[in-house]
Amino acid sequence: MSAKWLLFLRSFLFAILTHLAAFSTPIHKAPALNRTNVDRLAFLAIKSMIKGDPQGLLTSWNHSSTNFCQWQGVTCSLHHQRVTHLNISHGGLIGTLSPSIGNLSFLRVIQFSYNSFSGEIPPEIGRLFRLRQLRLRYNAFTGIIPATIVNCSNLEVLHLATNNLVGKIPDGIGSLSMLSIFSLHDNILQGGIPPEIGSLFRLQELWLYNNSFTGSIPATITNCSNLQILQLGNNSLTGKIPDGIGSLSMLSILDLDDNILQGGIPPEIGGLLTLQELYLFKNSFTGNIPATITNCSNLQVLNLGSNNLVGKIPDWIGSLSMLSTLDLRYNSFMGNIPATITNCSNLQVLILVNNNLVGKIHGNILSIPPTVHWLDLSVNNFGGKLPSLTNSSSLIYLDLSDNNFVGSLHNLVCSNGVKKTGVFDLGNNKLSGVIPECWEKWSSLVSLWLSDNYLSGEIPRTLGSIPLLQFLAISGNKISGGLPSSLLNLSYLKVLDLGRNNLAGIIPPWIGIKLTMLKILNLRSNNFYGNTPNQLCYLSHVQVLDLAHNNLSGNIPRCFNNFSVLSGIETNLEVQFLFYIDGSSVIVGDSLVMKGHEAIYGSFLGLVMLLDLSSNKFSGQIPSELTTLHKLKSLNLSRNQLTGEIPNKIGDMKSLESFDLSVNNLSGELPISLSELNFLGTFNVSYNNLIGRVPTCTQIQSFNESSFFGNKLCGAPLTNDCVHVDKTNTTSDQKEDGGSHKVDWGLIISIALGFIIGFWGIVVSLMLNRSWRITYFRLLRKLIKV
Repeated sequence: MSAKWLLFLRSFLFAILTHLAAFSTPIHKAPALNRTNVDRLAFLAIKSMIKGDPQGLLTSWNHSSTNFCQWQGVTCSLHHQRVTHLNISHGGLIGTLSPSIGNLSFLRVIQFSYNSFSGEIPPEIGRLFRLRQLRLRYNAFTGIIPATIVNCSNLEVLHLATNNLVGKIPDGIGSLSMLSIFSLHDNILQGGIPPEIGSLFRLQELWLYNNSFTGSIPATITNCSNLQILQLGNNSLTGKIPDGIGSLSMLSILDLDDNILQGGIPPEIGGLLTLQELYLFKNSFTGNIPATITNCSNLQVLNLGSNNLVGKIPDWIGSLSMLSTLDLRYNSFMGNIPATITNCSNLQVLILVNNNLVGKIHGNILSIPPTVHWLDLSVNNFGGKLPSLTNSSSLIYLDLSDNNFVGSLHNLVCSNGVKKTGVFDLGNNKLSGVIPECWEKWSSLVSLWLSDNYLSGEIPRTLGSIPLLQFLAISGNKISGGLPSSLLNLSYLKVLDLGRNNLAGIIPPWIGIKLTMLKILNLRSNNFYGNTPNQLCYLSHVQVLDLAHNNLSGNIPRCFNNFSVLSGIETNLEVQFLFYIDGSSVIVGDSLVMKGHEAIYGSFLGLVMLLDLSSNKFSGQIPSELTTLHKLKSLNLSRNQLTGEIPNKIGDMKSLESFDLSVNNLSGELPISLSELNFLGTFNVSYNNLIGRVPTCTQIQSFNESSFFGNKLCGAPLTNDCVHVDKTNTTSDQKEDGGSHKVDWGLIISIALGFIIGFWGIVVSLMLNRSWRITYFRLLRKLIKV
């Protein structure tokens, strides 16, 4: 073959190959472009449903940028350039989740946690068969968990915690055989825990606490042999702990807190050799603590509080050398605290509140390890004198209240191991003597309660040297003297309760000037006298002002309307009075008199709104400014010398639940506006000089008539009816007759003379005229016939 033919043949073949390549190239590449475009369009659809992006996390997601693999939060596979990871967590994003998420078919990880997504989780997620992790926790998703989720057969992590999801755990959840972390805590889920969870053999963590699950713990859960964390607390689970719980040999955390579980604590728990934390708090478990727990040598937290456990605290507790927290509160344990507890060299928290424990404490408290920083032995039967604290003490929280301790405070208060103590409560014991002058040692103290003892003497001057003090209660003792001026240094003080003592003198004005953070000021049942200083009106945050049962006089200050909380101007209120110490919250309670009864207010102390000036010598009128305290719930001005009328706008105090004005010198009528107080539960205006009708309303008429005794009131609920008198007509009649009630003799004589003249005129005429007489009798005859 010649060179010319070879050249032609080569050119011809090249042309054919070039032509085929031209046609084959778009056929090969077009599908790849379409698949990636699906991902891009899905992203734009997701972004369109997001209405808030405060951090600009999705700024790069736009039409102008075609390479979505470089968008923030997006990770693509190297080979296919398809999206495999989508992470837009912690962005503060606001919106709903687009169903287009189901078009990202190569997705393996969805991480949308810590945002503000709402609406339902789209069921299209069930199309993502490659998905391994779905993390949507800490959002506001609502609705049910989509049933299609069980189609994601490769799912390893399902984290939907801390949302507002309702309904049940989807059927078929056991088919997710790859699942290792299953977290639904802090939702509103209900129904039973499905037994098919026992088919999740790879499951390592199960978080279902803080829901409304019912029924028993499925026995099949013991099949999950790889389980390390089992969190079922704060539900409504019933029954017993399943037999065979000890087979979960890898379990490190078992949390069954706050359910309705019962029966004994199974000895099989001793088979959990790797167990570090055991929470059985707030159930109905009975019996003794099983001795097999000693096998759990790695145990760090043992919380069995609020059950019905009995017996003694076992001596073997000292063998748990790793134990850092022991909480046995609210049970029926008796006897002494075992001396072996000193062997728990890592113990930090010891809570034995409300049991029947006894014994005396000598020397250092319990000879507890210096590592203990939280000690609560309150509401037991401990006795003897108070011990001291050594320099090595690290106690931050010390509560010995409601026991039988006797003697002086000096040994404990003046010891050297108190520098770190933030909470100190010795209330309701039998302590006596003076309060020592050693408080400069307590530089970290936030809360001090010495109420309800037999303490005497004066308030120590050094109490004013505690710079961080917020809560001070010495009520129910025999303290005398006045208020030392050093207390004005306590600028952070929120509660000052000195009631039920023998304190005297005037109420110092500096309370209102310097203690401006006060929310509760209780000075009731003392011997304070003089006028109430107007400077108290500077206490704008005050919610409870109790000055009852003193010898205070003068007028009630008009400036009480400056109380911004009671007037409703300040609305950012705390339901609980609490503070944080060592990372834990401490709720403060106080004993207050409301509606005539003394009670301890704890969890709802911040909701109490009270003004009590009763049993003093206040005079003058009730200031109309008090009616602006729209949030006040209890107003007691009884047993004073108040005069004048009840303010007409008293009905503006619509939050009033208790209202007492009894035993004063009030006059006038009851204001009609009283009928607008719809929440009144206690009402008393007895023994005043009130007159008129009791206002008509369901609330007022529901009170006993004794609430109105000693007045000139009428109408229901009183038995005496009101007599109606028309004052206008009576006055008019009196004017018309000139005010005279004598007989009108002129009128009577005129009528008599007229009768005599008329009668005899007719008779004489008939006797003298015959024709008249005939006509008269004819007429009379016709009338008789008729």
